[in-house]
Amino acid sequence: MSKTATAMSDQAAGLRRLKPALPVRVIAVTSGKGGVGKTSVSVNLSVAMALTGRQVMLLDGDLGLANVDVMLGLQPSYNLAHVLDGKCTLEDTLMPGPGGIMVVPASSGKRHMAELSPLQNAGLVQAFSELSRPIDVLIVDTAAGIADSVITFSQASQEVIVVVTGDPTSLTDAYALIKVLNRDNGVERVQVLVNMVRDTAEAQSIYENLRRVAERFLDVTLSFIGGVPHDEWLKRSVRRQRAVVEAYPNCASSEAFRQLARKAESWGLPKGARGNLEFFVERLVSSGSHTPPVGLVGAL
Repeated sequence: MSKTATAMSDQAAGLRRLKPALPVRVIAVTSGKGGVGKTSVSVNLSVAMALTGRQVMLLDGDLGLANVDVMLGLQPSYNLAHVLDGKCTLEDTLMPGPGGIMVVPASSGKRHMAELSPLQNAGLVQAFSELSRPIDVLIVDTAAGIADSVITFSQASQEVIVVVTGDPTSLTDAYALIKVLNRDNGVERVQVLVNMVRDTAEAQSIYENLRRVAERFLDVTLSFIGGVPHDEWLKRSVRRQRAVVEAYPNCASSEAFRQLARKAESWGLPKGARGNLEFFVERLVSSGSHTPPVGLVGAL
C-alpha cells in the first residue's frame, strides 16, 4: 500500500472513531410460559432483519437454560457464565450466525445463572456498552415467566414482544407477565405476536382476547404485530438446526417473519436515553439530551 493510501486509510479510521455511534434498536422477545416458540421467533426475526442489511446481534437471555446455540447448531467456546466468572470478556463470547448475525450464547444447566440478582442482571446489560462492534439491532431472547432476568432485560429494551399461542395457559401466563411488567416495572407498551395459528383471523382473535383483559385492568397499550402459522417447513428447519427464513425462504412461516421484521423497522430508533437501565445507553445519550443512569457500572 502506498503512503498516500495508508494516510487515507488512517484518516478514514480516525473519522469513524470521531463519528458518534448511532442508537441501537433493542427488542426483547419474551413469553409467559415456555413451549410457545419464543426462541424460534427470536432467531428468525434476527436473521430476517440481518438479511435486509442490518447489523444484528442476538443475545440468548435465557441464562440458565440457553438453547439459541442448539437451535442454530453452534458450539460456543465461551458464554455468559464465563463472563460472570471473569474467564473472558463479552466480546470473546460473540459467534457468527446465519445471515451474518452475531450471537451471544448463554449457558445451560447452570442453576446459579438462572438465579442472578437484579444487580448482576443489570451488570450484564451494562457490559454491552463495552462492545465496539457496529450494530443496528439487538434481539434479546429472554427466559419465559417473570424471573428477575426477564424483567431486567425487558425494562432495558425499547420494545417488548410477548409471544403467545391459543393455549389458555399461554394467554393466562402472558397476562401475568404483562401485569408484572406494567404495574411493577413501568412498561407501558407491549407488542403481541401469536404463534402456531391457522391464519391471520385466528391470530387476531387470540390477540383480542388478551387485549380486552389487559386494557380493562392494566394501564398498558397492546399492539398486534401478526401471527406465525403452523408450518411443517418451520418444524423441519428446527430439526436441521437452521433458521427457516434462510433454509426455506419461500414457506409461509418465513414470509411471516419477514413481515415481522418490516414491522419492527417501522418502530423507529429511540431518541435519547429514558433515564433508567438500558442496553447501549451511551449511544442513546450521544443521540439525545437525557441523563444516563448511574450506579450500575461495575455490577459484574
